[in-house]
Amino acid sequence: MEKEQIELYLQELNDELHRTNVKGEVCLYGGAVMCLVYDARPSTKDVDAIFKPAREIREAAKAIAEKHNLREDWINDAVKGFVVEHPQKIFLNLPNLKVFVPEPDYLLAMKAIASRVDAPDKDDIRFLIDLLEMKTPKQVFEVLEKYYPRQQIKPATQFFIEELFEQ
Repeated sequence: MEKEQIELYLQELNDELHRTNVKGEVCLYGGAVMCLVYDARPSTKDVDAIFKPAREIREAAKAIAEKHNLREDWINDAVKGFVVEHPQKIFLNLPNLKVFVPEPDYLLAMKAIASRVDAPDKDDIRFLIDLLEMKTPKQVFEVLEKYYPRQQIKPATQFFIEELFEQ
């Protein structure tokens, strides 16, 4: 999904919620934020989010999926296992849908803790490190430890971050 498509689907999600007289909230994560907020990549395969009311938003998302021939889980909450309390800001304030995004330091911590070292995640992590003007792995680890307990940071994550600064 490209930026314009995600924006369209979020607007249509608002419209579906309006049709059923529901007010909803969505906080976006991952590739969707990298596309929408930072223009750091052209597309993402799905929209990772936490949303409420969950049942109503799932139903509205299903209608959008049918309309646009998308996978039913085009917007999904599989990311919830990595989410901890963090600051958010409003990205879109639509009549029936408020869309939030995390601050960039939290997004960096979350992407690093997930430890997927495939090309999009690696590029996203590099982008966020540059955006936050970090110069050392220590700065990244300080952000990670701000949100996640030290024991939750896998050695693979530590090696991955250190390797990024060696390149």
